[in-house]
Amino acid sequence: MKKTLSLIILINILLSINLFAAKNLYVSYKEIPKQVYKNQKFEVTIKALVTTKNFDYITTSFSNAKNIKVLNPNSKWVNTSGANYENKFFFKADQGSFRLPTFSNKLVKNGKTIEVSSLSPVSIAYSDIAKGDERFSNIIAKDFKLKAYKTKQYNNKESLTIIDIDAINSNLEDFSIHGIQEQGRSKLSDNYPNQNLIYYVVMPIHKKKLQFKYYNTTSKSFVTVTVPLILQNELVSTQTDLNPNDSSFEKYKKMAVVVLLLIFVLLYIWKRNKIYLGTSIVLFIITAIYLMPNSTGIVKKDSYIYILPTKNSTIFFKLENQEKVEILNRKKDFIKVMGIDKKFIGWIKEENFGKN
Repeated sequence: MKKTLSLIILINILLSINLFAAKNLYVSYKEIPKQVYKNQKFEVTIKALVTTKNFDYITTSFSNAKNIKVLNPNSKWVNTSGANYENKFFFKADQGSFRLPTFSNKLVKNGKTIEVSSLSPVSIAYSDIAKGDERFSNIIAKDFKLKAYKTKQYNNKESLTIIDIDAINSNLEDFSIHGIQEQGRSKLSDNYPNQNLIYYVVMPIHKKKLQFKYYNTTSKSFVTVTVPLILQNELVSTQTDLNPNDSSFEKYKKMAVVVLLLIFVLLYIWKRNKIYLGTSIVLFIITAIYLMPNSTGIVKKDSYIYILPTKNSTIFFKLENQEKVEILNRKKDFIKVMGIDKKFIGWIKEENFGKN
């Protein structure tokens, strides 16, 4: 009986030693923020100690997350030194009730999982930053740089400003300026942690500056950005009003033709002279052409609206849906259009235009 009991104890000890010896993957947190803010992108660094060389690579999967997005789920593990490995995962939370996922880390050999080590989530404090601050642009960044800006006359009452922004560890996709009705994203390049944003705003022409704030995570403070609205001596798209038919010059021309037509009609009635009749007919034809409405059509979904009719022109915005438009002008391979339902004016490529 004693021999049997001793044998069982010995077997258990040997099994325990083998099980302990079989563990080759040890995973833990290296860097994790103590607090994050609404819509902030943040980084979690995980480190791994691998005590075997008999594997091909490490993979990570995620489970049990809540109200949070993993922005780079396929991020590769990097060998930092010897048996040490690291991986950086980026997250974004838009609610305070978020929970980090459980990280399931696997050693893989010949396409098969040979060991799994899980890492449980930890709690991170959350804050809904800058509530009630109308100048806050929703941006939280480690670094923010206003690269360039340009302002042109948009129409007789408004100016169009294009701003070019670079940021690091930021959420430029959430950029918005309170109190401006017409604004939007022209282009966003996202190679996180580096981002670039080209953004447009339409403002009253008498405004001399544009101001907004962002939160700097390095200095832990709000920073005010000022964009001077220096109007250039040119209008967007043309050297006249954006809509040629609405320009003052065009209106005066139409009025002049109509007045002349009435004068020559009255002269013909009074004098009964054929010259007045012929002139009246010519003026009637000209008036009919002038007053004829512009032709209309459709701009295809996902078409780009350009500021100028050139290949290198800044993109104004991208149409999310098919739009009915009025044709204002044509230039080479571009058509100048004005939105009928969604009010906008700009240039499109001819290939993106269709008839009703």
